[in-house]
Amino acid sequence: MEKKLRRWRLVLGRAADPGEGIKLEGTAQGMDAALEALYDSDRKGGLGSSYPQINRWLGDIRTYFPTDMVQLLQKDALERLDLRRILLEPELLEQLEPDVELVATLISLQSVMPQRTRDTARQVVRRLVNQLEKKLQNPLREAVRGALQRGLRNPRPKLREIDWHRTIRANLKHYQPDYQAIIPERLIGFGRKGQALRSVILLVDQSGSMAASLVYAGILGSVLASVSSLRTHLVFFDTNIADLTDRLHDPVELLFGAQLGGGTDIRKALAYAHTLVRRPTDTILVLISDLYEGGRDEALLRKARELRQLGLTFVALLALSDRGTPAYNVDMAQQFAELDIPAFACSPNQFPALMATAIRKESIRGWMRREAVAPRN
Repeated sequence: MEKKLRRWRLVLGRAADPGEGIKLEGTAQGMDAALEALYDSDRKGGLGSSYPQINRWLGDIRTYFPTDMVQLLQKDALERLDLRRILLEPELLEQLEPDVELVATLISLQSVMPQRTRDTARQVVRRLVNQLEKKLQNPLREAVRGALQRGLRNPRPKLREIDWHRTIRANLKHYQPDYQAIIPERLIGFGRKGQALRSVILLVDQSGSMAASLVYAGILGSVLASVSSLRTHLVFFDTNIADLTDRLHDPVELLFGAQLGGGTDIRKALAYAHTLVRRPTDTILVLISDLYEGGRDEALLRKARELRQLGLTFVALLALSDRGTPAYNVDMAQQFAELDIPAFACSPNQFPALMATAIRKESIRGWMRREAVAPRN
């Protein structure tokens, strides 16, 4: 009972216990001080604006709270106390726990960052990229490569082209106990070097509302580009087009190529994507946008219909994030669905299975039913 009371005291703050009848000691006392500094910041001794106070508070929350809670407290501090200036101080910036929203904020502030801060900002972004790549890289590569196995086979693969999982399984009977090794009689490759079986075009809306989706799209696009049997293009757009395909080898530089917060011209982006299409039936076009068009809706729909009639696989992701139901243009999503362009939100964890389905040329709507993804129609 006493433990529950202490928890409620931490949740409700000092005002809920003016007589201090519930004693907080040790870790609980430190947690209370950190929370009070943020959520009762008008009191004397709050976070204030001095470097030592903010620096100490950032250290305290990392000590007392798990990573996901640290990220939430940092976000609240930036919003409630207008502490965005700490993102421009390298000494404070390097102490922040990176998350998708923090990285999106850094990208949006890059034009006003002093030079001494930019290297630190890149280090913070690199930490998040490494974390997300570790989580998403293998599932996406395995899903894509498995889907591509129906394509061309390479009977004499070079080292980088060997499908090691299938090669090992096919040669288990050739295990040599004396050497404690498998001596393969037959190597199985993913496909001939330089021969792309599918083309993937990622069109990413870089308006402010799509910030989290843009971060995930940049990282997942870099993973797709590492699969030699895919030809991957990545394009950020607002009212202008930024083809960042040449940066796919470095997702950090790719993300810093974004200009978050501009207008939106989806029709123009689709027109540019049209120029990238070589073999329509082997092309997968993924538009990542909330579908709020800054230009004329009729022109956008005409271009979308034209692309769909080419015979390519066309999907509209209203969000590529794990933040729940996004805000989006319901009417435009409905009209896309009527053009046989599925429009739905997708989490980063669902993205590998979606890409595998598209590569195998299976029904996207069938995949949506299996994944319990609600179509926006």
